[in-house]
Amino acid sequence: MSEPIEARIQRIVNSLLPETAFAGEYAAPAPLAERMAFYHTPGVSLAVIDNFEVAWTGGFGLCEAGKAQPVDTHTLFQAASISKAVFALAVMRLVQEGRLDLDEDVGAYLKSWQIPAHGGWRPRITLRHLLNHSAGITGEGFPGYQAAEILPTLKQILNGEPPGNTPPILANILPGLQFRYSGGGFTVAQQVVMDVLGEPFPESMQRLVLEPPGMHDSTYAQPLPPGLRGRAASAHIYKGMPLPGNYHTYPEMAAAGLWTTPADLARLSVELLKVMHGKKSPSLVTGETIKAMLQPQLPGQKAEEDYFVGLGFFCGGKGQDFWFGHRGSNAGFVSVLQVYRYLGKGFAVMVNSNEFGLRNEIVRAIANEFSLPDVMPEKKAALMLSSYTTYAGTYLTKEGFHFNITPQEDGLALTSSDQPPLHLFASTDTEFYAKALNLQVSFEKDALGRVTAMTLNQEGYPFRAEKSPG
Repeated sequence: MSEPIEARIQRIVNSLLPETAFAGEYAAPAPLAERMAFYHTPGVSLAVIDNFEVAWTGGFGLCEAGKAQPVDTHTLFQAASISKAVFALAVMRLVQEGRLDLDEDVGAYLKSWQIPAHGGWRPRITLRHLLNHSAGITGEGFPGYQAAEILPTLKQILNGEPPGNTPPILANILPGLQFRYSGGGFTVAQQVVMDVLGEPFPESMQRLVLEPPGMHDSTYAQPLPPGLRGRAASAHIYKGMPLPGNYHTYPEMAAAGLWTTPADLARLSVELLKVMHGKKSPSLVTGETIKAMLQPQLPGQKAEEDYFVGLGFFCGGKGQDFWFGHRGSNAGFVSVLQVYRYLGKGFAVMVNSNEFGLRNEIVRAIANEFSLPDVMPEKKAALMLSSYTTYAGTYLTKEGFHFNITPQEDGLALTSSDQPPLHLFASTDTEFYAKALNLQVSFEKDALGRVTAMTLNQEGYPFRAEKSPG
């Protein structure tokens, strides 16, 4: 008999794992309420997917600091950039219906605005480019607008005109060659959909993507309609202090404008999972369309082997551990949605603060309880080599740093300057790591197998050193 879900959730909320300064090491498990207080976060909402169903949804804390209204499963949070993934599903439905073509120049659809030419050259940009962040479009993100501010039109935002608060949206690198995250690109795609359908964007999104899977607590309406404001969580950006006016408004709706709940995001995710696995008929898009969205779009990437961006979704995990999802961050809100395609599991987490640490601690606790892969760092197992003598020697960087390597029974010892020897353990015959520090060492070998150089890497800073002769 399976354990009641309530007991599993109780373990999650009592077992958050705070990070330490050392990679892969965590402090003692702590309760959610304690960590919310530490992070000055009034409210949290969660949803858990298990066995291809929404297994549990719930809320914790308050909609706004200092007020009595509790967070519940119907409390609306800003989804921030998760908006992009949900919007991409709407675009793909229009593609599926023959209203849009992923590989057509968007200039053929745009009526009220065109991507500007520069130096007499105008790029050819497609919806495929826009949805996988390879269009070369500027505008990483948007700060939003305070309640008292005059809102710009979408055309003013695209042109960088007042009262807009961001620079013009332009293409400044060749499209289709590389990933560069761009909320601006999704704003262009929003204009495409508006020009093609000729109706208010929130109405289109409601009909195309929110209603079919039953996302009844979701809307792209910006500003939030008066009838929904009483159910919205307030944003908190500094030590639990709510934003003036409660939250910012995002007319860049496709990129950042979705108001939703983890429960609704879980319902949407279960729809996608079940359709892909033939467990239900599609109400939104077909299984073939969903699978196409979860494929690499740039040359050289391999499905279910690499971390990549599909169409609207970020994807990772190998083989049966493959997942798709998105993260989000608006002023005073952070969120995450992650869904495991083959395992039928996943989660959505939304908090009404900008405390990424709390979000990550909750995710780790969920991953621990439900045995979710690709969340916790893999524990490295030390590999015993037959001999460590070939690595011994002095290594010198171009900047003049000296590293001495001496063999040990179960690894190597590294000394640098006047520091005590640091024990290194092998993970392969060329890759070593330290347990005492966040440090890795990789060795280079020539065609005869002789070690010629090493690179010491500390949190992204590499130091390459060549082995001294003799």
